[in-house]
Amino acid sequence: MTRPPILRLDGKDYDLSTLSAQGREALAAYQHATAQMQHAQKMQALLIRAKNAYVEDLKAEIVQGKTGLDLAALFGD
Repeated sequence: MTRPPILRLDGKDYDLSTLSAQGREALAAYQHATAQMQHAQKMQALLIRAKNAYVEDLKAEIVQGKTGLDLAALFGD
């Protein structure tokens, strides 16, 4: 026996098989918005990592400029 599709909102389960056409459109819009938010969160994490890497590069460049010490050569592979 197959179970009807269920959507959990605010701790309550809703049977999606009873949705009207307008309800299905709202569900599709909800799903799209949720997917876009997840994508934005992943993009934010990626940009934070990139920003942190640029900060480290700038710090190394500033230290080298002030001291003449090349940290990349000192601690590099």
